Amino acid sequence: MTSNPVHIIGGGLAGSEAAWQLARRGVTVTLHEMRPDQGTDVHVTGGLAELVCSNSFRSDDAEFNAVGLLHAEMRALDSLIVQCADTHKVPAGGALAVDREAFSLAVEEALANEPLVSIERGEVAGPFPDDWDSIIVASGPLTSDKLADTVRELTGKDALAFFDAIAPIVYTDSIDFDKAWYQSRYDKGDGKDYINCPLDNVQYADFITALNEAEKVEFREWEGTPYFEGCLPIEVMAARGPDTLAYGPMKPVGLTNPHNPTVKPRGIIQLRQDNALGTLYNIVGFQTKLTYGEQKRIFRTIPGLENAKFARLGGQHRNTFLNSPKLLDDTLALKSQPRVRFAGQITGCEGYVESAAVGLLVGRFVGAERHGEKPSQPPVTTAIGALLNHITKGADEKTFQPMNVNFGLFPPLDGDEGLNEKGKRLKGKDRKQRLSQRAMRDLDGWK
Repeated sequence: MTSNPVHIIGGGLAGSEAAWQLARRGVTVTLHEMRPDQGTDVHVTGGLAELVCSNSFRSDDAEFNAVGLLHAEMRALDSLIVQCADTHKVPAGGALAVDREAFSLAVEEALANEPLVSIERGEVAGPFPDDWDSIIVASGPLTSDKLADTVRELTGKDALAFFDAIAPIVYTDSIDFDKAWYQSRYDKGDGKDYINCPLDNVQYADFITALNEAEKVEFREWEGTPYFEGCLPIEVMAARGPDTLAYGPMKPVGLTNPHNPTVKPRGIIQLRQDNALGTLYNIVGFQTKLTYGEQKRIFRTIPGLENAKFARLGGQHRNTFLNSPKLLDDTLALKSQPRVRFAGQITGCEGYVESAAVGLLVGRFVGAERHGEKPSQPPVTTAIGALLNHITKGADEKTFQPMNVNFGLFPPLDGDEGLNEKGKRLKGKDRKQRLSQRAMRDLDGWK
């Protein structure tokens, strides 16, 4: 095995996970992170694995939810990211949400205490040195302009970009609980993991009008870039029709307003705990590109948030990703230059967990090569395998867009496995449960 270190560019979720997986296999790593020497438009610390958008890793339901299944698979594969998330989780109903500061500190401490990992601060812009025989680019959605230029030179294709928007965070003690209340939808989790703010018909209509008429941040150099459907700004959803939000992040189902239990709200805005102390809550689904002044004005019309104090207002940033089905092989190596691999959101996966999962795979692939072995792809029947398959060859390169893990990426159940006891094809939750059972069984055989 060569003594040369594997160079990982980017200390986010994917880069940190890849470094951890390589070290577990006895491979030396140099992890390059440009922060704090060079910041970004949205990061506020120099810490590894800093979460800049939501603090939620989404559903932790491993039976009926694809991302919850991915959590379970990553736990089985010794994921540093999920391990630290479990250690520093905060109440969030059926979701896995974390204290973002404690989580980042835990990831950095684990890697700083790993003898085989060296953390170097400063931008890596390229071109990459000839003696770097193995490189993992995990620079994420905020890839610096200079590094993006290097990637373009390597791929011969322009990297694509889309907007990713950030939700505001509110101080809990500024919320009026004479109007708001604690409750999880359908009383999941502890039953009170969210703060709820109800809007009646008039308030809801006025809120939609305000969003439609509000001043937005100009696109500038990113004008014309498509949004990712899974992370649309709140005002973009409002512009699609008056009912869009009521069927989306503001759906008034599974909740009862204790202040007025006989009246069903037109819409309910939820806030999710953002830190372990419970002093901060983020407004769920309210990623936005409204100007700061408009955010304060409009969000303070929400019942319970009239006197809200914001720890952070919403924003937007560019998210850069490759046309991976065209450019990468099934081990995420660049077809035109195999010493370079990509991991995380730059590959076109979307979401914290998905990003870390791709970093986990790349770390394992490179680790196998360092030991003279052929990298082994996980079964496509697993969540992590289905995600890899979509990125590298399952998606149409002509229409490739970022994707969260979902059961639509999994191959159908074969034969009797797809049938219930009456011989009829499984549907709904029964089908999801059977897919999850198959995934964990096949993962166990692979790992």
